[in-house]
Formats: sequence, structure tokens, C-alpha cells
Amino acid sequence: MSENESKPAKKKKPSLTTQRRNARSYALQALYSWTLAGQPLNELEAQFRVDNDMRDTDVKLFSELLHNIAGSKSELDALYVDFLDRNVDELDPVELNVLRIGAYELSKRIEVPYRVAINESVELAKIFGATDSHKYVNGVLDKLAQRVRMAEIREKRKG
Repeated sequence: MSENESKPAKKKKPSLTTQRRNARSYALQALYSWTLAGQPLNELEAQFRVDNDMRDTDVKLFSELLHNIAGSKSELDALYVDFLDRNVDELDPVELNVLRIGAYELSKRIEVPYRVAINESVELAKIFGATDSHKYVNGVLDKLAQRVRMAEIREKRKG
């Protein structure tokens, strides 16, 4: 190859934001499958890792979300049940799992800013949910954030 010929461009490593967004997306899809089929989590995780190109994904976050949300679904559901207009078991499986991801990030992943946690869940609802489910998810998680992240919200309002 001469100096004048260009080398193939190296693929730029995706940002951490993109890797985390991909992890949330795969986690939602896996949780959806788990909700409907009840497949063991380890099998489901292995299947997702084999069936999907996860090079641009925060695999550690994917695994954390999948296992911790499934393992604490009742605790997470209890966090937002007061803000629902129907029973948890009447929620669409996509909405239900988007709310669980949002509730998990708001309550357990304090390093994630509350606005990011809400926005990421809203984006998942826009992509995978019914037409207006993102509005519902936004309303529920906004109320939950006011309960579990009040100190952070107050600080943002001051600043």
C-alpha cells in the first residue's frame, strides 16, 4: 500500500453514553422476554450475548440491570405503584419493564443524574412502547424522582 492510498478508517469506539443506552435497550428486551416466558436469567443473558453484537454495549450494566431488576421487581414496583392509574398487573409488559428500569436507576444508581434516568426510560418507551406510553412513563418517573431524589432536585433548582 502506498502512502497515497488511504487505510481503512478505524471504527471509533462508541461513547459511554451510547454503550449504556445499548445496555438499557438490551436489558429491556431481555426483561420483556423474561416477563413473558419466565426463562431463567442466566440462560436469557447467555442467549442475548450470543444473538446480539454487544461490542458497543456496556455488558456489565446490561447484566446488572437484568439480574437486579428481575430480582427486586416487587420492591421496584412498590416504589411507583402510588403514581399509577391502574394496577401493576394491568400494565403493558413494555411499559412495566421500562418503569422498572427507571425506578431501578432512580433508586439504586445514584451516580446517574435523575434527569438522565428519566430521559433514558422515556426514550426506551418511545422506541419499544405503544404510541403515548412515553408520556405515561415520564409522568410516573417524574413523580418517583421527586420522592427518591428530592435532594438532587432541590440542588438543581438552586443552581
